[in-house]
Amino acid sequence: MKLTLETKRLILRPFTIEDAQEMFFGWASDPEVTKYLTWNTHKSIEETKGILSLWVDQYEKPERLNFAIELKKEDKLIGGVDVVGYLGGVRGTPVIGYNLARKYWGNGYMTEACRCVIDHLFSKGYSEIRIDAMPENTASIRVIQKCGGVFLEAGEEHLPLKDKTVQINRYIVKNN
Repeated sequence: MKLTLETKRLILRPFTIEDAQEMFFGWASDPEVTKYLTWNTHKSIEETKGILSLWVDQYEKPERLNFAIELKKEDKLIGGVDVVGYLGGVRGTPVIGYNLARKYWGNGYMTEACRCVIDHLFSKGYSEIRIDAMPENTASIRVIQKCGGVFLEAGEEHLPLKDKTVQINRYIVKNN
């Protein structure tokens, strides 16, 4: 679904193919950023264009929410936040994933973006949102906690694109 949301400092908008260069140089090619993502560090802009093409095609699905995070004051693409899936089908629990260019870490941008997406999902009738993070990803866990996430359980997940199994902590954000 093509949808644009806005916060005080951010615009959350659909990705476009034209975002490839900013995405590649901003975070997709940065091993420090992609360390905790489900996909591998991109080696070329062509690889980034390929994933963007897939994402753009998926906007045709009404349940697909995938936002480019744009910093208003710089008119700059700084990351992404999306619903990576739904537990129990489309009306089930949305699962959120996100990433942010390292240059913008520590400014509260991801918390702001996640809260915006969570509020949007709650306004659509979802009663809870799940967010997963690897235990060593303390920055992501802080974002989750600031968004109201409560630890649910520890588990494991296989990341097919990285061909490994990792430990994850699962968190739930409930609509009060």
